Amino acid sequence: MAPHTVVPADEFHKAIVRKSPPYSKESGIPAAQNEVPARRSINSSPAGSPLRVFPADGIETTYDLIQWVAKRYGDKPALGSRKIIKIHEETKLVKKIVDGQETTVPKKWNYFELSPYTFVTYKELLDEVNVLGAALKFLEVSLLENYAATSAKWMTMALAANSQSIPIATAYDTLGEEGLTHSLVETEANAVFTDASLLPTLVRPLSKATKVKYVIYKDEPKESHIAAINEAHPGIKLMSVEELYDLGKSNPAPPNPPKREDLCCIMYTSGSTGTPKGVVLLHKNVIAAVSGADGAIDGAVTEQDYLLAYLPLAHILEFVFELACLFWGGTLGYGTVKTISDSSVRNCKGDIAEFRPTIMVGVPAVWETVRKGILSKVHAQGSAVSKVFWAAYHAKSFMQSWRIPGSGVLDAAIFKKVKEATGGRLRVVFNGGAAISKDTQQFISTVICPMIIGYGLTETAAMCTVMSPQQHTIGTVGAPTTCVDIKLVDVPENGYLSTNHPPQGEVLIKGEAVSKEYYLNEKETKAAFTEDGWFRTGDIGEWAPNGHLKLIDRKKNLVKTLNGEYIALEKVESIYRTCSIVGNICVYADADHAKPIAIIVPAEPAFLKLAKEKGLGGKQLGELVHNPTLCKVVLDQLLDAGKKGGLAGIELICGVVIDDEEWTPQNGLVTAAQKLQRKKIFDANKKAVIQAFKENS
Repeated sequence: MAPHTVVPADEFHKAIVRKSPPYSKESGIPAAQNEVPARRSINSSPAGSPLRVFPADGIETTYDLIQWVAKRYGDKPALGSRKIIKIHEETKLVKKIVDGQETTVPKKWNYFELSPYTFVTYKELLDEVNVLGAALKFLEVSLLENYAATSAKWMTMALAANSQSIPIATAYDTLGEEGLTHSLVETEANAVFTDASLLPTLVRPLSKATKVKYVIYKDEPKESHIAAINEAHPGIKLMSVEELYDLGKSNPAPPNPPKREDLCCIMYTSGSTGTPKGVVLLHKNVIAAVSGADGAIDGAVTEQDYLLAYLPLAHILEFVFELACLFWGGTLGYGTVKTISDSSVRNCKGDIAEFRPTIMVGVPAVWETVRKGILSKVHAQGSAVSKVFWAAYHAKSFMQSWRIPGSGVLDAAIFKKVKEATGGRLRVVFNGGAAISKDTQQFISTVICPMIIGYGLTETAAMCTVMSPQQHTIGTVGAPTTCVDIKLVDVPENGYLSTNHPPQGEVLIKGEAVSKEYYLNEKETKAAFTEDGWFRTGDIGEWAPNGHLKLIDRKKNLVKTLNGEYIALEKVESIYRTCSIVGNICVYADADHAKPIAIIVPAEPAFLKLAKEKGLGGKQLGELVHNPTLCKVVLDQLLDAGKKGGLAGIELICGVVIDDEEWTPQNGLVTAAQKLQRKKIFDANKKAVIQAFKENS
């Protein structure tokens, strides 16, 4: 491991001085009659003054940032990676229902055996960035598309391109051929950085992306994959990252640093509502976002921290947070969703146990899985252990809410094993990407460490609001970051008005972190960005009494039911997702029915345990999902979760459809950012949904 000292979590929490509200203030921007006055961070510049846009003097671009951190942190470990030693393939027989018949089919699982982490220092990172940048300049690369999984090389290649004023475009490694082709053609990228395992998925897109001259890959490729591209595209040069580095060494060139107004990145949205849109992010947008993250975190992350990096770098949240972590001098350890836990690897520890992070960023699906995993282990130990756990949980929650000292005793006695399962050093975790239920935020904050919430979009470079540990609150998304102003605008058709109590409206964001346009897409640009620089988020919000923003709905996910009342799909899904039986959930409602239906992918361990309790043990998932007894029990559990979560009568589902197919980007049922593809999920389960409505009408 990297040698620097880590402040123990309990000492960190004692050192955190909780700040008193309000956490935001009015910006001094004149408000129209249909608006709630704009607000900004309490840590931001005074009302009417320019916002904070630089994290430190002299940092105006991503290349300025990497030079600054190399000088400041030098020989300190910056990026850590693991190598694949061996892939273990295991075959298991599973039962599935195909055309009404039970069939046994073999299914293969791959498990990875990995090396320990090795690190590059901040100095070494800058040297590698400069050498790779020189190679890209020698090849006359005009735009580099990063189509790869999150890794140290992904970030290094992005910074290398920027060192020569070469912009990058991003594509999720799980993006389908159509979306990948769209981004390559639209940006006219002439070079692609990818993983060796993704080379086969490039063969067809490269037929249309005729500007591409170079494909640069990391890791060892299969000869057949290289041959397939060479045969289909003999004019394209393939090379490894190592070969690119050697080319840069042989052809040195000084950096050609970008300016603030230069293009840094075209970051494509995940495309949950159609063709992915390319968000134009200039260097000033990205650096303002780093500044905003720094101002919001308020000193809670330092050079003593370790961040486990595993979310897609093609997602703006991960990209900005990793750059911010470098600015803070922390150490990044790269992992993957497939290798994060001990259960998904062989003959080694999972990424989280091996790296032992102090900071971890996740999305709701990650935290729901963590919560359900903890609870399943607690309940498996019997009622006595369960009672002790919940007594300790409620006692600690009470002590935290009233700031009573001494909860560390409960951590040592009851929650120690839970903390050890996440590496034993987590001080704070961060949720972003989508709404999370208050119950899950409270659970993680009590059992592991404080969970802080952030809210942002690609169009705002991830910067809207962030909750600092000093402002830890359950049920809000935090205060505005120091680089943006936020206002609420009336949505009269849905009853969200500035005259409501509390005032409500669509959330609009303005500031240097906010993009000005979608790439070559004037129609969408005009729809989303106002002429005076505000971005329309489509989210509905209100201000909490403490100055934090609360998100209460989303315009396009509001569905009118038979009775003329609206249901906010994402809101009710966040409540139902807390149910232990739910792996993933899509709530469907329409104007022909008074109440919604839930389509769920079950959490397999909990679902099989439930089946065993009902005398259906030994059966496979594919046959259990159609069992009416289990469906009724699952419906009852979901309704119980909905009632406990405070859902209104019209938000309580009238039926449930259980899908035995996992929703993945590969089958198109979720995007690469794990957002639901609602229409596709409905289409895949249409018959079952119609039947469920009939049975429960």
